[in-house]
Amino acid sequence: MTTLAERHQRFHDLHQSGCFVIPNPWDIGSARMMAASGAVALATTSAGFAFTLGRPDMGRVTRDESLKHAEDLVRATPLPVSGDFENGFADAPEDVAETIRLAAEVGLSGCSIEDTQMVDGNPAYGFDLAVDRIRAAADAARSLGRPFILCARADGVMNGVYDLDEAIRRIQAFEKAGADLVYVPVPPGAAELKRVVQSVAKPVNALAAGPLRQLTVSQLAEIGARRISLGSMIARVTHAAIAEQMEAIVKDGSFAKLSAAASGDLINKMLAAGAGETDHE
Repeated sequence: MTTLAERHQRFHDLHQSGCFVIPNPWDIGSARMMAASGAVALATTSAGFAFTLGRPDMGRVTRDESLKHAEDLVRATPLPVSGDFENGFADAPEDVAETIRLAAEVGLSGCSIEDTQMVDGNPAYGFDLAVDRIRAAADAARSLGRPFILCARADGVMNGVYDLDEAIRRIQAFEKAGADLVYVPVPPGAAELKRVVQSVAKPVNALAAGPLRQLTVSQLAEIGARRISLGSMIARVTHAAIAEQMEAIVKDGSFAKLSAAASGDLINKMLAAGAGETDHE
């Protein structure tokens, strides 16, 4: 039986060497199927979870909803779980720190905090405030008295609001502020990811999306990525299947594409295997 303390330590240890993939489930069922498939850790996806609520991505889910969802995923499998907590659900550093404390209370082994404001256009926080927010989050994480991986994200390249030089300036400052892991989502390519990796001493997360989706795990590891996340990509693949199936049924009157469905026996077997044995104390 895996205790929470063991999961937190395992998650910490995964970031110390090598390279691992951390998939992003959006509900208990997807979490258990990912665990049954051999995942070593899981992370929530803010977009994937928002989709399950019938809402668009970016700032449409509350902190309380995200915490409850994260707690459900912690209880779903024996694996460590990290939270995709957008901007920390707050602007002020002290409120971001409170989000970290609440994340720890529901059993998360880490979480990510973005430097993006949750408003139209996704503007970045000013440099000094962005750093102060990560410093407050890191202080809160260190005060927990147990391993908690804080991932600091510089999202401006992905959102088109600043360039790679600014992203690197920010992650270097986030590193000094106490982040355990840094993350620049969707750099233009492998060469830019290598620049990111070489600019810091702390581990780097890479997102398997955009140009990096064409690379393999071994290629990303060779570049120097320590962790590879999938974000909302598997959730989006699932939603693409819904759209494709319904188009065939509604427009063409055809059920032929349903032949690709997984069997109930396979799904049931994976759900049972993924649940494993956990101790939530």
